[in-house]
Amino acid sequence: MEVILLERVGKHGQMGDIVRVKDGFARNFLLPRGKALRATAENKARFESMKSELQAKNLEMKGEAGKVGTKIDGKTYVVLRQASESGQLFGSVSTRDIANLLKADGADIARSQVALNAPIKSIGQYKVPLELHPEVEVSVTVTVARSKDEADRIARGEDVMVPRTEAEEEAAAAAAVAESFFEEGAKPVGEEDSEDAEEPVQPEKPTAEK
Repeated sequence: MEVILLERVGKHGQMGDIVRVKDGFARNFLLPRGKALRATAENKARFESMKSELQAKNLEMKGEAGKVGTKIDGKTYVVLRQASESGQLFGSVSTRDIANLLKADGADIARSQVALNAPIKSIGQYKVPLELHPEVEVSVTVTVARSKDEADRIARGEDVMVPRTEAEEEAAAAAAVAESFFEEGAKPVGEEDSEDAEEPVQPEKPTAEK
């Protein structure tokens, strides 16, 4: 089927291009979503009359998408899920989950803009493309883990499927205790503020006997 594109559509063409696409793609995607018109003589004339309006609207939407993209491009998000010992999730992380995650961060993203080919079904780190506009694409990183500690290990590049040795477990536990003990602003024992330190006690001078 020949259609007139009303916006850029992937590798098919730019706004105003007349292209031939598969019938199913046109009927199920392009036409119902308002991305194209059938390439009839009537629609060609219709497109010419609305071309300037479409171009202005496209520029406005591109600008808004660019603002959102600048805010979230390259950011990392953590999703905690239950999973088996082999790392398989008891469920999955879908486009809806990722869209809701981004909305919670203040970015109004529709699930259709999350270009995830298939739901995420195992723990790990994933680069997820976001198609915010036909001319604006950014990506975020989604770390799927069973706990915050595991997410941190994945971020450091550790293979969480390989069990830690006893020594590594002890070192990790010690590091966690140390991190919680030395809170920001805390001072090591023995380094007190001079204004809080007690004045040294001066020995009393003996009085002369009469």
